[in-house]
Amino acid sequence: MDIESIRTFLALAENKNYTKTADQLFVAQSTVTNRINELERELGFRLFERTNRRVSLTAEGERFAVYAEKVVELTDASLAEMSAIPRYERYLRIGSTDSIYEGHLAPIILKHRNTHPKDSLKITIGLTDHLLEQIQDDLLDVVFTYRPIKKTSLVCTIYKQDELVLVTDSANTKYRDGISENELSPERYLMCNFALQDVGQYIRKLFPKYHHFAFEIDDCMKIVPYLLNRDTYTFLPQDMARPYIEEGRLLAIPLKDFNTPVINSYIICRKAAEEICREIFL
Repeated sequence: MDIESIRTFLALAENKNYTKTADQLFVAQSTVTNRINELERELGFRLFERTNRRVSLTAEGERFAVYAEKVVELTDASLAEMSAIPRYERYLRIGSTDSIYEGHLAPIILKHRNTHPKDSLKITIGLTDHLLEQIQDDLLDVVFTYRPIKKTSLVCTIYKQDELVLVTDSANTKYRDGISENELSPERYLMCNFALQDVGQYIRKLFPKYHHFAFEIDDCMKIVPYLLNRDTYTFLPQDMARPYIEEGRLLAIPLKDFNTPVINSYIICRKAAEEICREIFL
């Protein structure tokens, strides 16, 4: 099965048009047609329903698309790794959620780059589900997430433990000396969706049942601009909030009569990469 035919299939599945696909791939439209026809003959089923104006995936084509994406992704990753072997001493593919990268990994990786210029590091920032899927498909060597995983081929340990801190704009001093659970409930709270470790559910329980937040976001790294110069509040991991607090941009509010759960982040690495992961990150 030719990899270029698979790439052509994915491009046509996205564009749903032969002409656009040919232009995107810089080939003749007849080349696109021939590649798809040959792929369908090899597979033994139709991938597309064709009309005069556009094409659409068949049920078999939709199932094949999942396989095709993984084949292309794995092929590209393997070729990149093989091309790096002659030029670099070590090659490490790192995946991380945005908040763990910004809160912990960025300075560590920068330091390693300065001290080990002959190492090749490929960094992917993504969502937990995708990162866990990639390391299981051998597309990443190590991932940092808020969710553990148990696989015999992987080593999973707690990386950092972060406490949550309630923050607001530094000019908002209403609760400088502390806030109670009852006082927090009516305030303008910005919900950062800590869906992992039940942290999100814990925070939601601080508010009335079925409470509708005026603002929600699924990445706490993106919430800070919505706090600045406003009388709004949110919980952030302490290590992430610290630079903003030290710069005087955010104010940490003490909690009077309630506590928040600890957030565990995890380092998950392939056993073959365990030694270099320990050297760099642990």
